[in-house]
Amino acid sequence: MKTIDHIPISKIHRASKLVSTGAKLGVNYLKYYGDKITKTEVEARSRLNENNAEDIYDSLKQLKGSALKVAQMLSMEKSIMPQAYVEKFSLSQFSVPPLSPPLVFKIFKRHFGKLPNELFDTFNPNSVNAASIGQVHEAKKNGKNLAVKIQYPGVAESIASDLALVKPIAIKMFNIKGKDLEKYFKEVEEKLLEETNYLLELEQSKEVAAACSKIPNLLFPEYYEAWSSEYIISMDYMEGLHLSEFTALNDDQEKANKLGQALWDFYMFQIHQLRKVHADPHPGNFLVSPKGELIALDFGCMKIIPNDFYVPYFELANPKNINNREFFVSKLYELEILRVDDTKEETEFFTEMFHELLQLFTQPFHVERFDFSDAEFFGKISAMGQRYSKNTELRKMNANRGSKHFIYINRTFFGLYNLMFDLKANNIEINNFQRL
Repeated sequence: MKTIDHIPISKIHRASKLVSTGAKLGVNYLKYYGDKITKTEVEARSRLNENNAEDIYDSLKQLKGSALKVAQMLSMEKSIMPQAYVEKFSLSQFSVPPLSPPLVFKIFKRHFGKLPNELFDTFNPNSVNAASIGQVHEAKKNGKNLAVKIQYPGVAESIASDLALVKPIAIKMFNIKGKDLEKYFKEVEEKLLEETNYLLELEQSKEVAAACSKIPNLLFPEYYEAWSSEYIISMDYMEGLHLSEFTALNDDQEKANKLGQALWDFYMFQIHQLRKVHADPHPGNFLVSPKGELIALDFGCMKIIPNDFYVPYFELANPKNINNREFFVSKLYELEILRVDDTKEETEFFTEMFHELLQLFTQPFHVERFDFSDAEFFGKISAMGQRYSKNTELRKMNANRGSKHFIYINRTFFGLYNLMFDLKANNIEINNFQRL
């Protein structure tokens, strides 16, 4: 794969890159209007989506950092994003052009005062894995095989300006209005900044690994402070397939269920026992070991779940509460889904909308065991997402809904559900974590 010798860091350079991408999208739309003459609308739209997705991703992978992280987050929104975007943006999870060896050496010299071959016994200057915020190299030290993650230059410094550039797109895509919209962008900015602090990630990784060590069939690497810094983190090199690679090849239902149970227990234990969760559940953050065990990686994005959000959120996972109209509405106000300044029309619309949504989305919590391979269940979620994304009535209303904590908690559940579906895990015991 071609390497990168330079990443645009300044706001002007990064903005100009997006402007040039915008020009390409304009050309794609001209092609689309031409295609409509000779092709069906479905064929023309499909080609437009493929061309736009490719051009946008090609731009973001050069920028890296938070711009590429946004693509990674959107790749998980399978119910609202066209498939072409999901497929292309999914590459940001673990397959983007890496930094060149000379640039890697400069980063080490800047942060350790030494070149990598002076710090480790051996070091591979060519990346074995590159994603949105950093890339991974193989190394050896004192007989240990290590994975050394290096953060791209300028990532932390460009977060605020990157979000300012993508904010207009996000506002239009998700119909966000109102004076409180800044709280959502602030939440994303704070989490992205945390992900750039590798010393914090080191601390969180060790904390989660220690707390979840008793979960069966779940492994974590060991982390090494002596060979880590704010921009470089060293850990055990873990052998295994990325989860998406495993699911593409696996035909062993027993193995899928074992991994699915480990993954589900891991998340339920964090959410209900730790009240702090790994809020980045995409395939690039999980490996499957040669023995069929789940390996969890990358704890830069951890979301603390405050009690005043946790309690009403999970009270609405109970079908009795969902169907108790007065109780249900009171919880919608607690979760900031309904607002005191809503019109009667908005109150009725969002009450019915979230009642329908929660009746469907919380189904796994209504039973002792759940089949996450059920295509009908996921088809209904996708259909509902598509229906509301096209709802003209909704677009006329203020869609600025919900506590800021929904951003990462919903992202966690959507990502978890998608991973469980990709595994085709069935017969999963929902409350097994309570016995751990």
